[in-house]
Amino acid sequence: MKLIDYGVREDEMQYIKDWSKENDIEVKIVTDLLTAETIEAAKGYDGVVAYQQLPYDPIIFDKMNEYGIHVISLRNVGTDNLPMDALIKNNIRLTNVPSYSPEAIAEYSVTGLMALLRNMKSMIRKVDNHDFRWAPDIGRELNSLTVGVAGTGRIGRAAIKIYQGFGANVIAYDKFHNPDIEKQGLYVDSLDELLKNSDVVTLHLPSLGKGNTVINEETISEMKNGAIVVNTGRGDLIKTKDLYDAVESGKLDGAVLDVYENEVGIFNSDLSNGELNDELLKAMVSNPKFIITPHIAFYTTRAVKNMATISLDSMVEELETGTSKNEIKLAK
Repeated sequence: MKLIDYGVREDEMQYIKDWSKENDIEVKIVTDLLTAETIEAAKGYDGVVAYQQLPYDPIIFDKMNEYGIHVISLRNVGTDNLPMDALIKNNIRLTNVPSYSPEAIAEYSVTGLMALLRNMKSMIRKVDNHDFRWAPDIGRELNSLTVGVAGTGRIGRAAIKIYQGFGANVIAYDKFHNPDIEKQGLYVDSLDELLKNSDVVTLHLPSLGKGNTVINEETISEMKNGAIVVNTGRGDLIKTKDLYDAVESGKLDGAVLDVYENEVGIFNSDLSNGELNDELLKAMVSNPKFIITPHIAFYTTRAVKNMATISLDSMVEELETGTSKNEIKLAK
């Protein structure tokens, strides 16, 4: 069995090499992303592993079929950048890593919120300039707030435990109720009800499809004055300009964004030489009421190891048995 792994970062390499040695399976490591050109390196291999934020060109899967490769294993959760029709047409099976570390993302959402509640961005900037005055950066306490958790999958449930540990009042919404959260009586009947009654809204939802946002001008108008939005889910859950305007006007007190609707080509890139041309993102970065980070909520040693190894385990399972527990069933 021979596998090829695309878009491999430096922090993933050792985990992949260790897995290859432990399982006695050849894995070719490719740092380039998976494109219509780089797929040619997969000739002679049995399966393709990949991770990237950019869209996958449908031609990739035509060529995989031509090469006799019928499994692609993603090192991440999301599949919205894949042309599913092309996979189905070429009889290519798909796996992902559905959970690499829910706790990492949940912890990060709370970390960002605490930084915003205690005005850490503003305070650190002052201290860096040797201004040690307290005012006007007085903080708020999480234990006195109602936190609305939108989405109670693995990450949302991990977040609920942490917020409860701080003593916050937690409410939750999900189309599909989790029995443990149900027992606690945390669910509200609608997303609108959650937005209206929360001091903090933290998003742990999948993408709802193009144009379907949770936070926008209309929903913001129904939210509490001074509420805060935290998003470690998907950038397209928020109409960012509406969110920015609401913070600027004072309707909302701030936001923590680890994802951004226009992040592709920006996040995980060095634009310090002045190449950032996104004026909205520039404005949020400069505003102390916004905590902006480049899609790193997942980024821990544990999570990276799980992404690297679970994707390879799933690939082997697919090739040896014809299916795996992490296979995504494609509608035909």
